[in-house]
Order: sequence, then structure tokens, then C-alpha cells
Amino acid sequence: MWIYFVKRFAMILPTLFGITLLSFTIINLAPGSPLEQQIQKMKFASGATGASGGGLTTYGVSEEVLEALKVQYGFDKPLLVRYWIWLKNVFTLDFGDSFSTYDPVIDMIIERFPVSMQFGLVSLFLMYLICIPLGVLKAVKDGTHFDAFSSFILFVMYSVPSLMLGILLIVFFAGGSFFDWFPLGGLYSENYEMLTWSQKIIDRVHHFILPMACYMIGSFTVLTFLMKNSLLDVIKMDYIRTARAKGLDERKVIYKHALRNALIPLATGLSSILGIFLAGSIIIEQIFGLEGIGLLSYKAALDRDYNVLMGLIFIQSILMLVGRIISDFLYIIIDPRIDFK
Repeated sequence: MWIYFVKRFAMILPTLFGITLLSFTIINLAPGSPLEQQIQKMKFASGATGASGGGLTTYGVSEEVLEALKVQYGFDKPLLVRYWIWLKNVFTLDFGDSFSTYDPVIDMIIERFPVSMQFGLVSLFLMYLICIPLGVLKAVKDGTHFDAFSSFILFVMYSVPSLMLGILLIVFFAGGSFFDWFPLGGLYSENYEMLTWSQKIIDRVHHFILPMACYMIGSFTVLTFLMKNSLLDVIKMDYIRTARAKGLDERKVIYKHALRNALIPLATGLSSILGIFLAGSIIIEQIFGLEGIGLLSYKAALDRDYNVLMGLIFIQSILMLVGRIISDFLYIIIDPRIDFK
């Protein structure tokens, strides 16, 4: 078994190399490079409309300016050479500077990391804390009025778009038109630093409720039904019927014998346990004014900020690859009979 995990860890480097090389190539070959965007900004600032005289390139600027910009952005070198330079710098966590803000990429990620980490951890904890007991209860009461009513509520929650829910929550509960129970956005109040420790926690929770509701609403349905269906499949197995035939208490049959095996499919979802630290929702962060990883990646894609995009892809890839290994390890903890070769 340990040989299997050693092999999995050994495969991280070549896998990461393939992911970053492919991503770097696609990003750099996509139209609308930072060079072109910078030239457009220069032309807009000077009021130029295009190439109109001798000595100008097809970009509408002189050869000297174009070459200087290529050197500034590193585009004076071939694609593979640029990737090799980027790869060497990555080993020191040097992702370069942002093309749009000129700040170090690693600082930009670290600055937004706490926002995504807080939402990721809280949502993961609440989803498993609520969905596993609810899924078990639905399986035990399969076909009852409770099962039908809870399924209806879950499907309604799943069908509501996060964008629409966010707007409705703000209008009804934060906009002042109906109820002014929650703040419009942000992570904390303006007087946050003057609050006591307990007041800071309450203030954080107060700001968390609306965006967290949008963040989690769709995931409840999937995880709850996965738990329910998994437990129903296990209950139908022969060893469960044998346990019932021996006269064991139904609660003992469900919670001691069936539940542990029913949790195995849910362990797959825990492969993202590290990925949640860089999780983000573009829509939710935009609506509630949260400077998180989702909004950062969206802005970087719009601005063709290659360094920021590659920094996010690199860190996210590592977290997801290690998360998959953790998921396999959780399989063994839940069911020791599983033996990876």
C-alpha cells in the first residue's frame, strides 16, 4: 500500500510539468496578449487611431517602442525559453509581477487567500455536517412525506441560480427596501478593529451569512442525495439483511454496519479538501464585493495577465493532486479492506 502512495507522490512532478506546459502554451498562444493590450492603452492615451505613417509597425507604434515592450513583458524570447525561465523561478515561488498592477503575483494570491480559505473551510464543514445526517435520515425514511418534502426543497434550492439568489437576498435583507438585517457586502465592518474579540466573531458571521448561502445552496442537494442513495444501496446488501435476521437493533444496523460503507463514495468529494483553499466564486465575490481568488482569476483572464493566471494554475494543480492522494488515504480509513496496489 505504501508503495502505491510513494508512486502517487512521485507522479506529482511529471503531472505538474504537463499541466503547466500545456497551460502556458495555450495562454500564450491565445489572441489578445498583454503586449497588444498595453499598446492599445498607449494609443488610447495619446489619441492615436492606428498606423498612419512611415516607421510604424502593424501595431501602430514604432519599432523601438515595440521592441522595448517585448523586452519588458519577456516576449522577445521563444515560447519554450519563456516557459523554462518561468519554471526555474517557480521553484523559489517567484511567479513574476502582474502585468496590470505590477505587484508580485505571490503577494496578490496571499492577500486574497484568506477570503477563499474562510469560505472554503466553512462551506465544506457545513455541507458535510448537514448533508450526511440529512441524507441518512432521508434514506431511513425513504418514501415518506418527510422524504418527499425535503426532496422538493432540495431541488428548489438546486434550481435557483447563485446570481439570482444573491440579488434577491441583497434586495430583501440588505438593501433597506424590505429588511436591513445584513450588510451589503465585504468581510467586516468599518469599525472592525475597534471591536472586542467576541464582537469581531459576530461581525464576521454577520457578513458571512448571505454570501455563504449563495455559495452553498447548490451543493446541498448533490451531497445529500449522494449520501441517501449510497446508504440505500448498502442497506440492500446481504450482510445487512443477515444483521437484521440476527435480531440486531435497526439503529445499530444502520449506524454501525451500513453507514461506514455508505460513506465511501463521499470520500471522493474530499479530494478537493485542499483545493477549497483557492476556491472562489466569480459571481458571488462580484455581488458581495469580496476580493477573493475567484475575482482575481476572472480579472486576470480579462486582462490577459499571464503571470497571475499561471501562478493560480500552478498552486491549484498542486493542491488538487495532493488532494486526490488524501482522498485515497481516506478510503483506507473508512474501509480498511481497501488495498491499493
